[in-house]
Amino acid sequence: MAPERPAITIDEHLRADGSRQITRLAACEGGVRIVIDGELDAELPFAVLDQVMARYGKPLAEDIALSGPRLTLANGGALCMLRHRARYDVIARDFLVYVRAHEPPLVELSTSIAAALAHLARAVGSNTLVRDDHLQ
Repeated sequence: MAPERPAITIDEHLRADGSRQITRLAACEGGVRIVIDGELDAELPFAVLDQVMARYGKPLAEDIALSGPRLTLANGGALCMLRHRARYDVIARDFLVYVRAHEPPLVELSTSIAAALAHLARAVGSNTLVRDDHLQ
């Protein structure tokens, strides 16, 4: 059995039947592994993560401190979770921050990123490796 890889939870909600669905990201050599309990386990190359964050992410304000859970990636970057509750919000929102070398960090609601990554992984079949040529 392979050793457990560090992972961060990027989404958690209740299914229609009342059971919890947890989406986690783990680092792997060529990208990230997305795991949705009992539904999906797929590796995505860094190009997929880059494109999803470029499409949906916004630049993170410079005065925001990243003190939440952090996942170090093989490409020198990192994924960080950030919980924020605006003055007008009743419930805090979770954001995923993609910290990249020599570029400003990008931030987006973690549920949006989880949905996009899961959709791309399912588009080529679960339990498979998504290759860069699928992105064209």
